Amino acid sequence: MAGSMKHTITILGIESSCDDTGAAVLRQDGSNPAEILSNIVYGQSDLHADFGGVVPEIAARAHAEKLDVAVSEALTTANLKPSDLDAIAVTAGPGLIGGVMSGVMCAKGLSAGLNLPLVGVNHLAGHALTPRLTDQVEYPYLMLLVSGGHCQFLIARGPDDFSRLGGTIDDAPGEAFDKTARLLGLPQPGGPSVQAEAQKGDAKRFKFPRPLMDRPGCDMSFSGLKTALLRARDAIIAEKGGLTTQDRADLCASFQEAVVDVICKKTARALQVYMDENPQPPTLAVAGGVAANTAIRAGLETLCHNLACAFVAPPLALCTDNAAMIAYAGLERFNDGHRDDMTLVARPRWPLDKTAPALLGSGKKGAKA
Repeated sequence: MAGSMKHTITILGIESSCDDTGAAVLRQDGSNPAEILSNIVYGQSDLHADFGGVVPEIAARAHAEKLDVAVSEALTTANLKPSDLDAIAVTAGPGLIGGVMSGVMCAKGLSAGLNLPLVGVNHLAGHALTPRLTDQVEYPYLMLLVSGGHCQFLIARGPDDFSRLGGTIDDAPGEAFDKTARLLGLPQPGGPSVQAEAQKGDAKRFKFPRPLMDRPGCDMSFSGLKTALLRARDAIIAEKGGLTTQDRADLCASFQEAVVDVICKKTARALQVYMDENPQPPTLAVAGGVAANTAIRAGLETLCHNLACAFVAPPLALCTDNAAMIAYAGLERFNDGHRDDMTLVARPRWPLDKTAPALLGSGKKGAKA
């Protein structure tokens, strides 16, 4: 952030890439840390509950109905008028295209009506820059973005400068937790349900695979792990005629331990690559909804402690999809002189690292970058 800035910037952020409609207002006074004045999120979980995942058409319609309400509430909560804003930031991708389009059109309307600069933001950059909003982490740092639809290691060097070291080539961890919960009859979202069951189980009972551990690099795979769990479940049912509560807890514990093992070992490899750059001080930051899993977090904290690397995990409300992170990423781009105009388009795919090959697959939370 430029230290010479003396003026105050107030920016509105808009987020609608999946199933959360968000609007937030951030203010930055000179080179001081940005302050969140409001952060409104309307979830859609109840609308999608019967479908076992997010339905794009339902999500897009709900965003269209809620965006103006969220923006109005964000301004009211911040005790501001539209004329108090200096710029508008909006998620322009990647995500479910109907939702992204709803947000971009809303932002364009506000930009034109209020004659304010428009800044398009990569949703993943919003997650990746959150540690700078919450903890003022210095560049470069290693970012593990781990959520329902994404899982990747990024070295963040600037608001538009990211190197991807690896990621999931199939199911993201959040998807694997959700599918595991469905296979075992646990409520959605799967992450908290599986974690709660795992605390009552024996993680050593089932020997689940650790995919791609024998291959170099930082890529991960979780679909084989889910298949192994399905087979183990079916074998118990065939033998006993059903699952006991202890069987279910042991399956969850064994599954979770396998996920933690894979993430921690691949993180160790990513840290070695990153630390070859000699960052001072070295920092691993983690964001995305799966970062709330206490077993994953504990494993990563231990790893960082052993490598004398700082560990940063923003509060959960800022780890899941929200507009404050979009406002902040927009603020960094705005301060760098970036502006968009009415030609800004919604993008279903938008990799942060333009040089890396595309990751395979498309998660339930939208297209992967």
